[in-house]
Amino acid sequence: MAQHNAYVALGSNLNDPLNNLLSALSRLNRSNSWRLVSYSSLYGSKPMGPKDQPDYVNAVCQLSTNLPAYDLLRSLHAIEDEFGRKRVRHWGERTLDLDLLLFDDETHQNSDLTVPHPGLYERSFVLYPLLEIAPSLVLPNGKTVAEQAKALTESGLDVLVYQSSISL
Repeated sequence: MAQHNAYVALGSNLNDPLNNLLSALSRLNRSNSWRLVSYSSLYGSKPMGPKDQPDYVNAVCQLSTNLPAYDLLRSLHAIEDEFGRKRVRHWGERTLDLDLLLFDDETHQNSDLTVPHPGLYERSFVLYPLLEIAPSLVLPNGKTVAEQAKALTESGLDVLVYQSSISL
C-alpha cells in the first residue's frame, strides 16, 4: 500500500492542556495505522475564537500512513473523543483538537474534510510549529513553509516545551 505524508495540528486549552498534548503525541506514537515521523515543540497561544476561554497549547506533527485522508481524519476524531472532546461552539474550548493540515499534495473540500486546512496560511500557532519540523515543505500555494511564515508574526506565541525535551 502507498504511504502518505500527513501533517496534523494539535491544540488544547482545557483540563491540563500541556499534559493533553504530551499524551496525544504519545497516543499518536502508538498507532498501528501510522508512524509518528516528527513533532514540534509545544507553543502557548491566545484563543483565536471567543476570548472568554483559556489560552491554548499547540503543536504540529508529521505522520506517515497508508490510510486515505478520510480514514485518517476519522481516526483523529476518534482520538479526540478518547480525550473527552465536546464540540460545543465554533472555535471554542476543547480538551483536544486534531486538525489534518496537509495530506500529500491532495486537496479535498467538502463538509467532512478540507485539505489543505483553511487556516493553514494565516495561523502563527500552526505555521511556526510546522516551520520547526518542515521548513522547506512546499505548500499548495507554491511557497515553502519558511516563506509563508515570514508573512506572519510570532506575536502571542511562547515555546512552553522544547521538542528536544519531549520524550514519548
